[in-house]
Amino acid sequence: MDISSFTSQGKETRRLTRVGETKSQNTGGSAHKRWQPKSYRNNFSHSPSLPLVFKPESDVMLRQRSLAKAQMGHYDEAIALFTQLIERNPLNATDYSNRGLTYFQSGRRAEAFADYSRAIELNPRLDGAYNNRANYHAAEGQFLEAILDYDVALDLNPANIRAWINQGITFRDLEMYERAIESFDLALHLGRLEGHVYAERGRTYHLCGDWNCAIADYQRAIVGIPETPASNRLYVQVELWMDELLAPLH
Repeated sequence: MDISSFTSQGKETRRLTRVGETKSQNTGGSAHKRWQPKSYRNNFSHSPSLPLVFKPESDVMLRQRSLAKAQMGHYDEAIALFTQLIERNPLNATDYSNRGLTYFQSGRRAEAFADYSRAIELNPRLDGAYNNRANYHAAEGQFLEAILDYDVALDLNPANIRAWINQGITFRDLEMYERAIESFDLALHLGRLEGHVYAERGRTYHLCGDWNCAIADYQRAIVGIPETPASNRLYVQVELWMDELLAPLH
């Protein structure tokens, strides 16, 4: 189960503009200042000629809505929203990478690869784009290209735990079990997604015949996988792997 990653940008900086204040002073003989309260009226219903100004949705809000649609599986809507962002900011690598991931999740791999490559062209240091493109290569059976892209992602960001996990899975697919376990061990040092890492390392031990380590990791995974709808698939997968491992004992 390769892990792709959406990339979020920093919060938009908002500037509060102060409206200039003017003070009116009575210049007559009296030194007494007279303050006259202003009268406000809602003229919108009485002035049809007064235009209503609608402020366009900010890039930050539009990006959040795009990510939410993608995470809910509404891929066509998410792609349309990411496309709006790209039309506003054609040099934004993050939006290309996120749209590419949405294309990939919807099965449109050619468009995904084009967006990943464009993101990397715009920002060669965007590690998430390399991880996502590596997942594309792995899905296409292009394992060498996948390993190379994972390596670049990890050189740019050694804390990219998704790249460590995905690289380990790819090594396992190549039956390079020691290298796979090494990648999972390094992922565990990051202290995140531990349930997922234990599941994948357990599967690697399972396939290379170390059943004791496999069952121990499967048990750790079941405890460590969070109880969320997104993690339910992994939880079920680990249970199936455990049943497969224990079947000969029954």
